[in-house]
Amino acid sequence: MNMRIDAPQDEANKAADALETLKTWLETAPKAERAARAAELAALRGTVLSRDYDSAFTVDAAYRDSLPDLQNGPASLIRGQNRRIQHVGISNFRLPLRHPTRGGAPLLLETSVTGTVSLEAEKKGINMSRILRSFYAHAEKQMGRDVVEAALDDYKRDLGSFDARIALRFSFPMQVASLRSGLTGYQYYDVTLELAETGGQSGGQSGGQRTAALHLDYVYSSTCPCSLELSEHARASRGQLATPHSQRSVARLSVVLTEAPLAIEDLVELCRVAVPTETQVMVKREDEQAFAELNAANPIFVEDAARLFAEQLQADPRVGDFRVVTSHKESLHSHDAVSVLCEGETFAADTLDPRLFAAL
Repeated sequence: MNMRIDAPQDEANKAADALETLKTWLETAPKAERAARAAELAALRGTVLSRDYDSAFTVDAAYRDSLPDLQNGPASLIRGQNRRIQHVGISNFRLPLRHPTRGGAPLLLETSVTGTVSLEAEKKGINMSRILRSFYAHAEKQMGRDVVEAALDDYKRDLGSFDARIALRFSFPMQVASLRSGLTGYQYYDVTLELAETGGQSGGQSGGQRTAALHLDYVYSSTCPCSLELSEHARASRGQLATPHSQRSVARLSVVLTEAPLAIEDLVELCRVAVPTETQVMVKREDEQAFAELNAANPIFVEDAARLFAEQLQADPRVGDFRVVTSHKESLHSHDAVSVLCEGETFAADTLDPRLFAAL
């Protein structure tokens, strides 16, 4: 009976002694040790946690070292199957970057950056902010293949990865003259510069296969050859006014860059040679008439467009492997006409991204 009465008092005395020991430790323990036990102390405080933001609190090295880092934790923390991940990183972080122009001053353009690395089995994850920090170290430089390669080296080293990719996506302006009136205006081209390394070494070492690619969206008008012939037949045989259908169309050219430099302006001009019916910026009546004549002189099916672009790419020594994706936004049909033409192994695929054409 007495044991049951005294037991709670004994526990209370032990708790009081432990609290006194903790208070003494808090007064004498090194700051680093207190920081290392911060989470445990917070749990002990229970409902007395502060709800006020401490703007005066500063972080020193000891406190920083005490912060939990689950992404760099042991393999035992991995959830799901413990296996390699080909791509992990961040997408669409934006910043202004200086992009080179052909023979002129660089352009400061808002750029969307995607950076990924491979994650080997037995590794829980990566510190994704390191990709951003690594890239920001090069943000003040004029972008080009050499600078992107240096950024790739940096975040491979920072993250201890074997494979890595960087993609810079931006809208590139070029001044374009009208067909007959002499007016000029700015045409904008969606461009992505991509650098990828596969089969490399960890710790920032290269030695893998590096591929630099340029992706360009070129917007043009396509007049249906069949519709043109049928319209002319109606005029000739029945005196019936008829107009062929034309539509805004998009080609996405993806090209592997060789050692010979290929500027964005060069690729745009290649597109204009292949399919000259690029959509217009500044237009007066004489320009609109000229555009109608230009379309009539260059009627193309979607298959024609793919082959015309490929013809120019194949003949250019600055271009390695390539892919041409074309989409004609049909004005006759409720659906689009599309095609994909590949040269080489880089872009070849037996299956397509379900959203590939919708992205054009």
